[in-house]
Amino acid sequence: MKIGKYTLHIIESGGLSLDGGAMFGIIPKPLWEKSNPADEKNRVKLFTRNLLLISDAKKVLIDTGMGLKWDEKSTEIYDINLERDELVESLSKLSIAPSEITDVLLTHLHFDHTGGSTKLDNGKLIPTFPNAKYHVQKRNFDWALNPSDKDKGSYIKDNFVPLAEFGVLNFLTEKDISFDEEIEILTINGHTFGQQIFKISDSTRTLLFSGDLLPFSSHIHLPYIMSYDLQPLVTLEEKKQILAKAVEESWILCFEHDPFFAMATVVRTKNGYNAHEKFNTF
Repeated sequence: MKIGKYTLHIIESGGLSLDGGAMFGIIPKPLWEKSNPADEKNRVKLFTRNLLLISDAKKVLIDTGMGLKWDEKSTEIYDINLERDELVESLSKLSIAPSEITDVLLTHLHFDHTGGSTKLDNGKLIPTFPNAKYHVQKRNFDWALNPSDKDKGSYIKDNFVPLAEFGVLNFLTEKDISFDEEIEILTINGHTFGQQIFKISDSTRTLLFSGDLLPFSSHIHLPYIMSYDLQPLVTLEEKKQILAKAVEESWILCFEHDPFFAMATVVRTKNGYNAHEKFNTF
């Protein structure tokens, strides 16, 4: 897909499994398991799906997946495959080396969105993309340094503190509403404080990289809200506003974690909103 000066590519960087009840909050299992079946431990599969935008001057990556810096216990809990670096492999298939990435846009600093931002090199943590600027909301960075007891397990400092130490972090605020002409920044606060999602558009089409506002296509249903969200009622209002725009302006929604569908359009129904056409390639 081409939007403005950018050619867009879906990048797959691995996956994990999380408790199905946590992923769907108050929704009963007989409903959510129709779209996302659970394993014997009641976990549902999540992809870590990223977006790469290529122009003549820039190679922009949105989020970096789980990375490889996991101990045996965590690998078992989260069902992580550490056999290969899927993010780097996916970039390599497009003949792109990590050194060519110019910018990394981080939706937020949870481990499944920024785990691949750093790597171990001779026992030292360094940026995975050595020539890139990493862009994150300052509010989310500050929260990640001192999270609550509820969400401190989601923030692993090895994934982002080294970026600050290397001087490659660029802090954004809610006043920053665009990265450039095609990439608009939407700041939302229901899932965590200072999550940013990205609207890529030109005069003919719009794609929204929805981060953890809509991790699965099934989360288009308004009551489907994760138990991980710090402010679920704020998430509900954010979904209403964004989904209304998506219908009105015919956006394509890109899902970071859906294991079955990368993208979908959305329709309004008498009961709220539903995914319409679902697809995996542009």
